Amino acid sequence: MRFWIFQLLNGLTTGALLFFVASGLTVVFGLMRILNLSHGALFLLGGYVGLSVQHFTGNFFLAALAGAATSGLMGLLLQQTFTRTLLGSTFNQVLLTLGIAFILNNGMLAIWGGLPQKLKTPDFLSESISVFGVTYPSYRLFLIVLAFAAGLALWVFWERSTLGAVVRSCVDDREMAAAMGIRVDLVFASVFAIGASMAGLTGVLGGPVLGVYIGLDFEVLLLAVVVVVIGGIGSLNGAFVGSMMVGLIDTFGKASFPEISYFTLFAPVILILLLRPLGLFGRILPE
Repeated sequence: MRFWIFQLLNGLTTGALLFFVASGLTVVFGLMRILNLSHGALFLLGGYVGLSVQHFTGNFFLAALAGAATSGLMGLLLQQTFTRTLLGSTFNQVLLTLGIAFILNNGMLAIWGGLPQKLKTPDFLSESISVFGVTYPSYRLFLIVLAFAAGLALWVFWERSTLGAVVRSCVDDREMAAAMGIRVDLVFASVFAIGASMAGLTGVLGGPVLGVYIGLDFEVLLLAVVVVVIGGIGSLNGAFVGSMMVGLIDTFGKASFPEISYFTLFAPVILILLLRPLGLFGRILPE
């Protein structure tokens, strides 16, 4: 029983981190029709910047702020510089964003080196507590609670706020939104920057759990794309449900069947897509 509780908590922790990454990725894809394959590199960039800031200041929250701001600014720079190219075709998106990911990856390798490093957990979350008889790090529990709180806050913003309605109108019909006076270009830039900053913030939040190392960006990107496919493009509800599903499946698969962990992850994905080709919460995107 202790094994199942421990792996359940591990799966929820992984799912929490995936949600922060995948929510930005799926909204950018749903709004701008851009599959940003540099999203994982922005995640790792935030982690490395946070690592350096924490090293010099000793403050985890300053590190999180710096990681989010750096990745957000980098994302905005990429979006503003390559908007015309990114919106040109899917081939352009894949080639350009993948190339940017490799460039950022090599830049981080040159600056921070190739050895795995880890951020220090905040002091007030460095203890462990008992959960149903299982001693579990309080920081990981904090990530789970934070993900559920963030999911609720994003749902309220998306479904109940005026700004959320503006973004949804751009998702559903960008031409009509522009005709009504909405600055679609400003919405695009803001959403892209916020998605990038969330990736950078997650790089810092995941630093004490996953560490930061070259190659982590593509590992996280793969799982985030799986989440988007399962949950449905452009759906925050789908991103949350898909993240928790992928986190649990990946964790239990690696713990129980490490030799076939990729099979245990992708077999359910194939099954879901056979039954729901657009994902659990997906719908046909307007052209």
